[in-house]
Formats: sequence, structure tokens, C-alpha cells
Amino acid sequence: MAVTAAMVKELREMTGAGMMDCKKALAATDGDMDKAVEFLREKGLAGATKKAGRIAAEGIVMTKVTADEKKAVVVEVNAETDFVAKNEKFQNYVSDVAEQALNTSAADIDAFLAEKWAKDPSLTVAEALSSQISIIGENMKIRRFAQLAEENGFVASYIHAGGKIGVLVDVETDVVNDAIKEMAKNVAMQAAALKPLYTNDSEVDADYIAKEKEILTVAAKNEKPDANDKIINGMVMGRIKKELKEICLLDQVYVKAEDGKQSVAQYVAQVAKENGAKITVKKFVRFETGEGIEKKEENFAEEVAKQMAQ
Repeated sequence: MAVTAAMVKELREMTGAGMMDCKKALAATDGDMDKAVEFLREKGLAGATKKAGRIAAEGIVMTKVTADEKKAVVVEVNAETDFVAKNEKFQNYVSDVAEQALNTSAADIDAFLAEKWAKDPSLTVAEALSSQISIIGENMKIRRFAQLAEENGFVASYIHAGGKIGVLVDVETDVVNDAIKEMAKNVAMQAAALKPLYTNDSEVDADYIAKEKEILTVAAKNEKPDANDKIINGMVMGRIKKELKEICLLDQVYVKAEDGKQSVAQYVAQVAKENGAKITVKKFVRFETGEGIEKKEENFAEEVAKQMAQ
């Protein structure tokens, strides 16, 4: 398979490795992007990559929380342009979608689109969307939604950059006051800023750990070919532990920590102690507008040339 400049650019953005290293990796793996990432990591030329893809689609993320804060939802609705995403009519429509999603019993997006539209029961959610596309004049998509509920505490929400990122945090607590709500908001802001993949290491899939061990073992042996298995294993486990601290929310260094060392879990424990409470951050959901969707890259000069040729 021919290695293109676009492929090299994408791999470089994913891994931070040098251009020539990326080109060699793609050539060695016949253009397979995932295998190329592994190739670079085994050579010690790239770190672990996160699951979130390139941000390319327009639209907004919005949250809705019930009055008692026991239940909340986050939704993402996409549009073609940022201009439409900032339009009041579009934002009002997304608010209606969020309200519907807050009360739905649908298990997935297909079931959600098939149910009756609360604002006009003569239409389904999908039909109401088609109507909005006609009104707004641009293609739109209800991409996803996620609900969180917590009877023994509350659900906190946070929206960043006017709807670019939305976060929900499930907080189980026997005390609910302003200080604990502030803590929950800070944890949500942490999730928005540092993009964790898991709440804690117990959520991390065993297959993921096994694959990381495999990759890091090859990298460690390349780095220290004369080291025995015990040393190699120690290197690998140390690197996995460090990686988990980066991808697990509660293990991350709390961004507002004065000493630069306090973890999010330690910050939560501190707030719990100060307020005589038992607090558990059980789960979080983070949506970023357009993550994993690639927008078609238009070459303006080529487009003009094509039109002139016609």
C-alpha cells in the first residue's frame, strides 16, 4: 500500500513521532495505522495514544439536569458549520433534544430516534429532526446521548467553551452542600481538561492491559537488550502504572493542587473529611463535539482549478 503524506501527517499527530519515523512505520506495516502506532511505541518513538479521534465535526454538546439533581443527560447534536452551531434556533432545538433524552427510556440512539417527539407526538424524533433540517437549511445529526442517575447523592454537570465539551459526574454522598457541589464541579472540569478514559483503574479492560504489557515489553527489551526478565518486568509495570495515572480520572494529578502532587482521589477525600461526609465519585461521562469524526478536507486551490476546467 502506498504511504501518502496525509497518512504520515495523521500518524504524526496521533503519536508525536518524527515525520521520517512515521513514514518508516507506515511502510513497515503496509499502511495499517494501528500497527504503525504499535511499531513506533515498540521502538520507543511514541507514547500511548488516547481513544479520542481528531476533532472535526461542528455542533454542540448540551447537558440537562433534573431539579433535584438526581438525574442528568448529556447529548451531542452535529451540524455542518460552526455558524449554524452558534445559531439560536439550532441551540433551542438541541435543548429540546436534551429534554427528550433526559426522560427517554431508549437504550440506544436508534430507539431514541424512533420514539415519539415530545414537542409534537405526531412525529418521531427522527421526523422532527428532518423538519429542523428543512427549517435550518443544513444537514444535522443527533449523534449520541448518555444518562446518569444517582439516588444517594447527585449528578453534577459542566459545559466548556459554549458547548464544545460536556461532562457529567455521578457523586454518591451522604452530605450535599455547596462545598461538595463545588468539588464535583472541579472534578468535572478536570475531566473536561485532561480527557481521562476511565474513572479508576478497576474499569480498565484486562485485554487493554495485556496489550500494553506486550507493546511495552518489546520497547523495554529494545531499550535494554541485556536486562533480565525481572528488570524488564519492573520497567513494564512501572510504565503501565504511570500510564494509568494519566488515563484514570481519580488517579490523575488534580490540576488545582497547590503542591502539584495531590491526586483527584486525594482531593475528593480531603473534601469529604472537611465536610464530615462519605463521598464516592462513581462514574463520569465526557462528550467532546465531533470527537472521532473526520471532516472532509477541502483543497481550495484544487476546487477552483476544477471549476475553471469545467
